[in-house]
Amino acid sequence: QVQLLESGGGMVQPGSFTRLSCTASGKISKIMTMAWYRQAPGSQRELVAAITSDGNTNYADSVKGRFTISRNSPENTVFLQMNSLEASDTAVYYCHVGELRDVYIQTYWGQGIQVTVSS
Repeated sequence: QVQLLESGGGMVQPGSFTRLSCTASGKISKIMTMAWYRQAPGSQRELVAAITSDGNTNYADSVKGRFTISRNSPENTVFLQMNSLEASDTAVYYCHVGELRDVYIQTYWGQGIQVTVSS
């Protein structure tokens, strides 16, 4: 079983920045893709950014050029650097991790962390 511990976020002003972290712990075989999703009130959960074990990244169009996803693979940690924040970035952000187990991928979700962009 893998546990995900998220940190960062909180209330930030428009135009400012913050960083989210998520560390996987427990009995881990191999972490594959690590990602961040977000869900705003009244909206569906959406992919924000993802990074593979090879370091390939993928971003939602709405955050390209403002957010950067990175990972520290030996420590099973993923980061989301969020710059030039906008009110529309307000949401609960969820860490999502895929663990390779034999021939299938087991996925896990973090509990979510609130990011509120407001003056």
